[in-house]
Amino acid sequence: MSKAKQLRNRMAERGLVHIMAAHSPLSAILAEEAGFDGVWASGFELSALYGLPDMSLITMTQHLDMLRAIAGQSSLPIVADIDTGYGNALNVIHAIREYEKAGTAAVVIEDKTFPKVTSLAADARQELLRIEEFQGKIEAAVSTRSDPDFLVIARTEALIAGLGEEEALRRGTAYAEAGADMILIHSKRKDPAEIESFSRAWKGSVPLVIVPNAYPELDAPCIKALGNIRMVIYGNYGIRAATTAMQDTFRRIVADGGVQNVHKDIVPVEEIFRLQKMDQVKADETRFLRGPCG
Repeated sequence: MSKAKQLRNRMAERGLVHIMAAHSPLSAILAEEAGFDGVWASGFELSALYGLPDMSLITMTQHLDMLRAIAGQSSLPIVADIDTGYGNALNVIHAIREYEKAGTAAVVIEDKTFPKVTSLAADARQELLRIEEFQGKIEAAVSTRSDPDFLVIARTEALIAGLGEEEALRRGTAYAEAGADMILIHSKRKDPAEIESFSRAWKGSVPLVIVPNAYPELDAPCIKALGNIRMVIYGNYGIRAATTAMQDTFRRIVADGGVQNVHKDIVPVEEIFRLQKMDQVKADETRFLRGPCG
């Protein structure tokens, strides 16, 4: 069974799937151990890992390299954040072929112009494509996929751009008509009212995806109660959690003049060995690496 089919089955069985952002194979392993349904190959998190802003500076090659590394270490379905699709509809065709070959279960394409600016940045440029042009991108993605279960998720940034619910609904409907399997509706409001209103007004034929970074109080029971949201993506919590832990640890080491205090508050090196599957490597070494006498 393909990872795309697994993801579709989980949505059908559970009603709502929880997808955790990952920026490395290690973070994907931790997401799988925690019990998430899939991982979000996040452009924001990968940009942050490189110390760069999320402004289309990370290339498709860089993103694919990390995605392949994640796929090699995690059995979870991967939902890939491919921003604007790296260009026009022709670029999308190329991207879909490459991401599908890399083991992706789904892609999310957003209706901003290229290069994009991260959605949650205050007072940032948020320019959207014409509806017809973005429909062409969605149609190109759908017609290119070889696995019919591979999910093409259209993300509208109409609320982010301040264009209002009516425009968001118009765009979502147009993208569903172009063949999108799901619609991701995004908001940077500090409460969930805008998303809840959109969900109640949504009469489209496909389910919704949300990313509750700005409105974290919208929990699973509330999301399920809305009735048409099937996927929730925790879009930047991995990199934020890692940054929090490293900032605290590094500052304590400097303040203490050494590691004598922090060492007891972080995981032992044996836990890293476990995540690296060191026991299996040692077993393979014993089994297969032989000296000159055999």
